[in-house]
Amino acid sequence: MSTYPFTAVVGQQDLRLALLLNAVSPAVGGVLVRGEKGTAKSTAVRALSALLPPVPVVDGCRFSCDPAGPDPQCPDGPHAGAGADARPARMVELPIGASEDRLVGALDIERALADGVKAFEPGLLADANRGILYVDEVNLLHDHLVDVLLDAAAMGSSYVEREGVSVRHAARFLLVGTMNPEEGELRPQLLDRFGLTVEVAASREPQQRVEVVRRRLAYDADPDAFAVRWAGDEAAVRDRVTAARALLPAVVLGDAALLQIAAVCAGFEVDGMRADIVMARTAVALAAWAGRDAVRKEDVRQAALLALPHRRRRNPFDAPGLDEELLDRILDGFPDDEPEPDPEPEPEPDGPGDDGPEGGPDGGPGGVPPQGGAPDGPEPADAPEAPQDPAAPEPSPEPAPQTGQGGEAPEQAAVRAAEPFRTKVLSVPGLGEGASGRRSRARTAHGRTTGAHRPRGQLTKLHLAATVQAAAPHQRARGRSGPGLVVRRDDLRQAAREGREGNLVLFVVDASGSMAARQRMGAVKGAVLSLLLDAYQRRDKVGLITFRGSSAELALPPTSSVDAAAARLEKLPTGGRTPLAAGLLKAREVLRIEQLRDPSRRPLLVVVTDGRATSGPDALGLAARSARLLAGAGVASVVVDCESGPVRLGLAGRLASDLGGPAVTLDGLRADAIAGLVKDVRTASDINHSNRRAA
Repeated sequence: MSTYPFTAVVGQQDLRLALLLNAVSPAVGGVLVRGEKGTAKSTAVRALSALLPPVPVVDGCRFSCDPAGPDPQCPDGPHAGAGADARPARMVELPIGASEDRLVGALDIERALADGVKAFEPGLLADANRGILYVDEVNLLHDHLVDVLLDAAAMGSSYVEREGVSVRHAARFLLVGTMNPEEGELRPQLLDRFGLTVEVAASREPQQRVEVVRRRLAYDADPDAFAVRWAGDEAAVRDRVTAARALLPAVVLGDAALLQIAAVCAGFEVDGMRADIVMARTAVALAAWAGRDAVRKEDVRQAALLALPHRRRRNPFDAPGLDEELLDRILDGFPDDEPEPDPEPEPEPDGPGDDGPEGGPDGGPGGVPPQGGAPDGPEPADAPEAPQDPAAPEPSPEPAPQTGQGGEAPEQAAVRAAEPFRTKVLSVPGLGEGASGRRSRARTAHGRTTGAHRPRGQLTKLHLAATVQAAAPHQRARGRSGPGLVVRRDDLRQAAREGREGNLVLFVVDASGSMAARQRMGAVKGAVLSLLLDAYQRRDKVGLITFRGSSAELALPPTSSVDAAAARLEKLPTGGRTPLAAGLLKAREVLRIEQLRDPSRRPLLVVVTDGRATSGPDALGLAARSARLLAGAGVASVVVDCESGPVRLGLAGRLASDLGGPAVTLDGLRADAIAGLVKDVRTASDINHSNRRAA
C-alpha cells in the first residue's frame, strides 16, 4: 500500500518545514514534534521518507556504507573493490518496549555458542544509518535508551562495549521524535539534545478540517490512486530537497548573521552553546531551502522560532514557547538586509497542486511552504497562538465568591503557590518490579547486575559468565572433542539486575476551611509543587485528590503529566468543612483501580492535611478507620502535617500512625531530618506487612 503523500498533509506548516530542513541538513539535529493526538505527526514523518533521494550503499554492508566514502572502521569492512547498489531511504521505527540490545546491537549469542566466534549483531542504530530514525512517544521511552539514542545522533556514530564485543560503526540519521505532552515531559537535558521542536494542534478552521477528512477518506478508499494524484507535487519537493542539499555547502554564514544568532541566544538566556550551533545550522539550511547562497535576518528569525522554544524550559512548569516581541526587538537592533530583486513567478504545477480542492493551503506545491521559509501574509488559521513570556507575571485567579456546599461558608479565592524547593527522596519500601524510573529499588531489565538465576519463562538477558560456569563441568560427559563449548538449555542463566522504578504518587490535599489561611495555603501548595517537581524528575505517575465541604474529588486522574497536576493545584479553591475520611476512601478507590490497570507500579500516598476532620458525626473516628484500611492494604504513606499556631492538637501525627507511615511538617520537607523519613516509611510498611501475615 502506498504511503500517504507528504504534500497532501493539510496545514501543519511548522512541522513540514522542520522535517524538510532536517532532510536538507541532517546536521541540524532532528526534530521533536509535540502535540495532541490525531494531528498527523506520525503521518508526516512516515511520508517524509518517500521524499528523500535514493541512497547508494555498498553491496552486502549491514551498516549502509557509502561507496564514495566507506567507513574505514565499518565492522563489515574493508570495502575496497566492493560493488555498489542504490536503495530507497529507510525509515526505522524504535518501539517503546525496545531493549538496549535491540537499539545498539549485541553479541550474536547463537554464533558465539555454536561456533565459538565473537560476532556482532547490528541494532536499529545501524539499520537507520543514512535514513530516518523515528521514535513515537519518545517521552515514554526509558531514560537510558533516550541517552544512548541522542548520544549517537550527536556524534554520528555508535560505540558498543559489552559482552566481550568492542564495535564502532557510523550512525548518521535524521532523528524524529513525537510526543503528547499530556503523557509526560522529557527532561530539560534531553529536550536540549533535539535540534528543533514544533508544537502541532488540530486546526480550528472548519474548511481545513473538512479538507483533512476529504483527503483521508480518498486515501483510505484507494491509496495507490491517491498517491498518483500527488505524484507531481511529491517529485517537485523531492527535486527541491536534492537541489538544497547540493547548494548547502556553498551557503555563506556571515559575521552579521552570527552576531544576530549570538544576540538572540544571549537575550533569551539559553544554557550552553548548543542553541547557537543549532540556530546557525538551521539558518544555513533555510537559506539553501530558499535557493539563496547567503543567510539573511529572516532565516535567523525562523531558526530561532524552531530551535529555542524547548531550550527555554528549565522545569516542567515553565510554559513552552518563545516571546516573538522580544525576538523582534533583538533583531531590530541590526541593520536590515539589502533587498533582492523579485524572482520571476513560477508557474503553478498541474494536478493536485492547483487551486482546486486538493490544492495546498499555503500557496506552494501540495501545501509545502513557499521559498524563503515562513510565508508572507496573514498567519494560517491553524497556527497556535503565540505563548506569553514565561517570565511575565500572570494575574492571580480570582474566582467569584460562591456559596459553599450545604449552605457553608463561601468559597475562598484560589491562592498562588509559594516557590517550589528541593525535597529529599521519599520511596516505597521493598523491591518492586515496576516501570523504569528513579525512585524506589526494583528488579529491572536495566541496571547493575546483582547475580544470575535460571530463567523463569523466556530468557531475556543472558548472563554469559554464569552460563559458561554452569556448562563447563559437563563438557567431557557431553563428548566435546574440539574447540567450542557444548551448551544445553539447562545451562542458560538469566542475569538478575537491580535498578530504580517509577511509582504512582497520589496526593490527597486538604482544601477545607481549616487549611484556607492564605499564607498557609500558599506554603502548602508550594510544598506539593515541590513534591510534584520531584515526581517529574523521578519519572513517576501522579494523581491529585482534594477534599472539602462534604466530599472528595479526583482533581487529576493518575497521569505522567505533572504540569497538568500543577495547573490543577494552582486553581484549587478552598473553604468549607473537612471530610478527611472521604478523601482517604477516595484514595483507596483510586489506588484499587490503578492496581488493576498496572499491577507492577507501586503507590506512594502523600496526605497533605492538618489532621482535622469536621464533616459528619464521629468524623475523626471514621477518618481513623479509613486510614487503617489503607494501612491494611500495604499502601506506603506519608503525612505532611500543615498544622500551625501556638496550640497544636497533633491530629496529623495520629493520622500518620493509623496509616502506618511517618508524619513530616512543612518545614521538615526542607530539613536534613527528612533523611530518616525513608527509613521510617520502610519500617512502618514492614510492620504493616507483618501484621497482615499474622492476621
